[in-house]
Amino acid sequence: MRNYTFICLITGILFLLTSCSSKQYQYLFEQKNNVTDTISKASDVAISPYRIKAQDILQIRNLQSIKYIVDEAPSTNAGGGGGGGTAGQTFQVEDDGTVALPVIGHVKVAGLTRPEAAKQIEGLYRTNLLKDPIIELKIINLKVTMLGEIKGQGNYTLTKDRTTLVEMIGEAGGLTDKANEANVKIIRGDQKNPQVTEINLRDIQSINDPRAILQSGDVIYIAQNKRTIRNDKLQNVSVITQPVLLLLNTALIIFTLSHR
Repeated sequence: MRNYTFICLITGILFLLTSCSSKQYQYLFEQKNNVTDTISKASDVAISPYRIKAQDILQIRNLQSIKYIVDEAPSTNAGGGGGGGTAGQTFQVEDDGTVALPVIGHVKVAGLTRPEAAKQIEGLYRTNLLKDPIIELKIINLKVTMLGEIKGQGNYTLTKDRTTLVEMIGEAGGLTDKANEANVKIIRGDQKNPQVTEINLRDIQSINDPRAILQSGDVIYIAQNKRTIRNDKLQNVSVITQPVLLLLNTALIIFTLSHR
């Protein structure tokens, strides 16, 4: 009977150890090779404005009128656009690089920056229809993704030109108390050749770092700090050792009672 009890206790301990050790902990963007900053010097960064591409969605309105681009809003939007009101109508850039606008028709905008496209559309409306129009143009499909130790994870729209990392973190609610602010990764590029830029937010110079100006498609990842990682490891050890100690204590009690 004693041997049977001892065998059961040992089997239970091994089962607990095995089940605990098989638990998987996932870490985002973990890779075995050393990750180096692909853009190591701020002086090496060439900042170029975003240029409109096919399938971009443009929001356009005439600031001289509380209505749409023209005085009378059309019942349907050309070029796959939708919406309206004081925010302006939305229009999708077609595969040929043009956008279809009321009255003036197709306008070539692919390859232009946002101010260049606004100026071109404004000139066409001034020539063909409106008196002294002031055209506001926004590209509303440009987004970045915030992940990790940030209070509001998710996708965020780049609402203005030259949006900085600090501005986007503020829009997402700020970092959590578990964040490693000294190593914030900006990941951009395609899947085959991603570029990783590491920003140290402890350094006040990071506010003016041109590498921290975000681009559409960027993934911003904020890892946990060393203190949090250490506490998590201690907690994991505690989760494993507590049931083991409980079983050992139970075995000791049974062993003591059986020898009375």
